[in-house]
Amino acid sequence: MTEFNTGMAKKPTILLVDDDPDIREFVTFNLAKEGYNVVTAKDGAEGVEAVKKHRPDLVLLDVMMPGMDGIEACEAIRTNPDIASTLIAFLSARGEDYSQVAGFDAGADDYITKPIRPKVLVSRVKALLRRNVKESEPVGSIERGDLLINLEKYQVFRDGEVVDMPRKEFELLHLLASKPGKVFSRDSIMDRVWGSEVVVGGRTIDVHIRKIREKIGDDRIKTIKGVGYKFEE
Repeated sequence: MTEFNTGMAKKPTILLVDDDPDIREFVTFNLAKEGYNVVTAKDGAEGVEAVKKHRPDLVLLDVMMPGMDGIEACEAIRTNPDIASTLIAFLSARGEDYSQVAGFDAGADDYITKPIRPKVLVSRVKALLRRNVKESEPVGSIERGDLLINLEKYQVFRDGEVVDMPRKEFELLHLLASKPGKVFSRDSIMDRVWGSEVVVGGRTIDVHIRKIREKIGDDRIKTIKGVGYKFEE
């Protein structure tokens, strides 16, 4: 386990867990250059212990590693109440939809596909850390770009203007926007938005998504073919 400290004013600590020494060197160099404190681990088990020891602000976790892989490490972190709230993003060469879904199902907050350019990596890290700060806002109020979603008042604002949304459209948008980048399966959406309610028609979710897109723009909600939907900032 290795730790790098720039000696600059304290910035967030990032834990990188990857069995490839070249990746560790590449990511560490580019993040440390931005002033971040970087801790590294070479496998999942070592990574979980590093989370307990260093309490990082963000964990970048590879998927394919010997011994305890990234999925298992993520699950171990999420099931430990002392560290369960740790921000986790997979940084993996596996970009298939099913790999991303497995990552999110394990409890990841984001999934970044390798290879990635240094500037893009730094940008994604900054966005994740900003998102983590936003999630400390009052419960039920989230801001995503020009959208403000207020759960207490069941209102959506776009550029300060009220967007009229029926209850189910609102709940569906709030669910997706609560975890930008996370892929929500159709079954998960149906369960969390409609629950035990009787839904007429098999394309109910698709119709609601289409109506939401008409109101907030087509580029916010992405379709993951055969899986479900995700919100992108």
